[in-house]
Amino acid sequence: MLNFIKTFARDEDGAVTVDWVVLTAAIVGLGIAVLISVRNGAETMAENIEAQLETDVPEISFTR
Repeated sequence: MLNFIKTFARDEDGAVTVDWVVLTAAIVGLGIAVLISVRNGAETMAENIEAQLETDVPEISFTR
């Protein structure tokens, strides 16, 4: 039993898993923060593009 406890205490596999979980959570959190900060600008740009496309109708000609 004492040997099992010593082996368990020296095992580092679980620590690596915890590190990956923390890093993944940090990356997801940063991604959400970026999306929140860029959302208003992207919506404004999309509205401007929509307005431009509604008002400007390109003339298409297939003759030279």
